[in-house]
Amino acid sequence: MENDYDTKEDPQSQVKNSVGMEKNCCDEDTFRLHMVTWNVATADPPDDISSLLHLNSPKTPDLYVIGLQEVYSAPHRFIIDMAVEDSWSHLFMSSLAPRGYLKVSSIRMQGLLLLFFSKLAHVPFIRDIQDTYSRTGISGYWGNKGGVSIRLSFYGHMLCFLNCHLAAHMQYASQRVDEFEYILDTQTFDPKKTPHILDHKLVFWFGDLNFRIQDHGMHFLHNCITSHKFNLLWSKDQLTMMKKTEALLQEFDEGPLDFQPTYKFDRFSDCYDSSGKMRKPAWTDRILWRNTKNQQEEEEFPLKLKQDSYTSNMEYGVSDHKPVIGIFTLELRKMYEAPLVRVCAEGEWSADFDAMVIYSPLQPFPSSAWDWIGLYKVGFRSVSDYITYTWVKDDEVSFNDDCGAAEVMECYLTVGQCTLFLMNHNCFCLVLRCQLWQQ
Repeated sequence: MENDYDTKEDPQSQVKNSVGMEKNCCDEDTFRLHMVTWNVATADPPDDISSLLHLNSPKTPDLYVIGLQEVYSAPHRFIIDMAVEDSWSHLFMSSLAPRGYLKVSSIRMQGLLLLFFSKLAHVPFIRDIQDTYSRTGISGYWGNKGGVSIRLSFYGHMLCFLNCHLAAHMQYASQRVDEFEYILDTQTFDPKKTPHILDHKLVFWFGDLNFRIQDHGMHFLHNCITSHKFNLLWSKDQLTMMKKTEALLQEFDEGPLDFQPTYKFDRFSDCYDSSGKMRKPAWTDRILWRNTKNQQEEEEFPLKLKQDSYTSNMEYGVSDHKPVIGIFTLELRKMYEAPLVRVCAEGEWSADFDAMVIYSPLQPFPSSAWDWIGLYKVGFRSVSDYITYTWVKDDEVSFNDDCGAAEVMECYLTVGQCTLFLMNHNCFCLVLRCQLWQQ
């Protein structure tokens, strides 16, 4: 039998030494990404999430990605949430919108919820936004388990975020890997660019992956956790063990598990499960990534990733899981720096008269009859928060070498400071904003 106190170096230790990034190049930009995964166990959200989002930190993220599992989804509640917005989405949007963040995309499958937020300055350069989902519960017929994903182009670099909730219980480690493979096989996007998850340059795989710590007894587990000797548990972490034999898992990196296991706690407590089941503590909640290297593209448009922090937040007790936070720095060379379209107000705007909007393409792009211009109050939370909108017909947009063709659109203005966005259906993006001040 293996000694419980064997300290032989394992993949977790190796990752700890290898997570890094080369020195910034003068023509490359850095962006801060804040990720959260949290199984909320059907609970209502806490009153304040400032600590979860590091809202008081001097380093402000450019992007937030929030993945939740087990959002309350009883039939009556789920229908209400679809008609309005669920309480968790409302809390995150209300917390981030006043700080200049927009909910660019979201997807929900029963209890699985994925939210993507961006600073407004980056929104015109986030394109090709698509989302999808896969069910794995009850042989693929029920969405209590599975995965939801959002993929997008960020300054030309294709990123994909996959939030999963995999099969529970100690004995189903292999089934969890099978479910992950099934999700990768079944989720597809626009076939012209990156049809599958693994075709994206950078993939984040996170969520309640449900991998457990096996073999060790409860007494040894608690001793290691209390003494912060987490490295003594790494070799028996099922995900670490499965990586040794599963080639697919070896493609994904993870920071060191230098925080205590995030499952299973008594609610509103820092004490592990004291019920009759006495569930063993485990790192069920994880954030991993896969950064694909393309030799030619890497030289011209490099994308590097550094993990700055990987930890849990112990102050939240609404769930039997603690949230896990991953903070990353993306270093990349932008593939484009100009928006697709210029949108601006025509003439003097007044609440007493119809308003006019002029838009003109700055570069060729595939227009659509489903394109539209939305008018928003400054501080809006998501794309659906428009005051009003007007359609842009596909035959009204043209482009030539001399200038962009301008079309005048009618729309209505309410009093206040407002902003305009043009939504392009083919590019799945908000292509430009222009800020207006209403007297």
